[in-house]
Amino acid sequence: MLRCVREHIRKLIVSKKKLSMFVDELLLSELVLSYSPKSEQAWNHRRWVIKSISANCSNFNEILGKESELVEKIAERSKMNYRAWNHRCWLISYMTIEQVLYELKKSRSWAALHVADNCCFHYRRRLLLKFMENQNSVEETVSYGHNADIVQALKDELDWNETLIKRYVGREALWLHRRFLSMWILDSGDASYHSKEAISMHHDFGTFLQNELCLLHSCSTFVDDFVDVQAQAAYSACYILWLKVQIAKPLESKLLEKIKDVDLKTLLDKSCPERSSLFNYFMN
Repeated sequence: MLRCVREHIRKLIVSKKKLSMFVDELLLSELVLSYSPKSEQAWNHRRWVIKSISANCSNFNEILGKESELVEKIAERSKMNYRAWNHRCWLISYMTIEQVLYELKKSRSWAALHVADNCCFHYRRRLLLKFMENQNSVEETVSYGHNADIVQALKDELDWNETLIKRYVGREALWLHRRFLSMWILDSGDASYHSKEAISMHHDFGTFLQNELCLLHSCSTFVDDFVDVQAQAAYSACYILWLKVQIAKPLESKLLEKIKDVDLKTLLDKSCPERSSLFNYFMN
């Protein structure tokens, strides 16, 4: 209670000072985070400062860039730091499309080195969603040397995700990220992106399904009894089952035709026997 009162009084004092005082607050909270990187109070205070200066700060975009770099630096030392990544996701609402594209490009290398950390992939999903929401703002994206086409961006992300799945075996975060990407192919939740437009990423829906089944085949072969290999097989089979549940009824026949030669039930039971009853429910 006393801590909350102190913070409130501090905010009242700072809010009456000049812009330089807000910048000092960012430096102070950065010092606090260097000792306590998961301090919810410190991250909340930073958000309050940024929100307070967002309307009248000439170098606000530069501050956003430094904030993003700070989260990445802290995430390197403090693994699975949800509070830090939540702060970085919050920053997206203030970013221009140019900054969003830059963050997508920049965060890819970090994500590739931390494939077990779902927080970074969640951040990339939030960036993609922001990009989709602002796709009509062509004038903001055309000046930046990056492909501003959302369909191509999703295709690149899907291909990159497949590369990581094959390189790093048994990483659940990669399969969760693939579900998000596939969801936009199956049926976009945004009215401005009809499902048939998303499906064109892989020329047609049949081609997309064929690619996913090839991925299933390459990930479901038990060459040894390592835990990661077994996990990879389970994740790949669950992913195909997830596709079956999510797919629209008119397109379901195509999926069933593609997987008729795959004994999905046996594969699921073998890779994850404790969930056999659940698999039976969805298979039926």
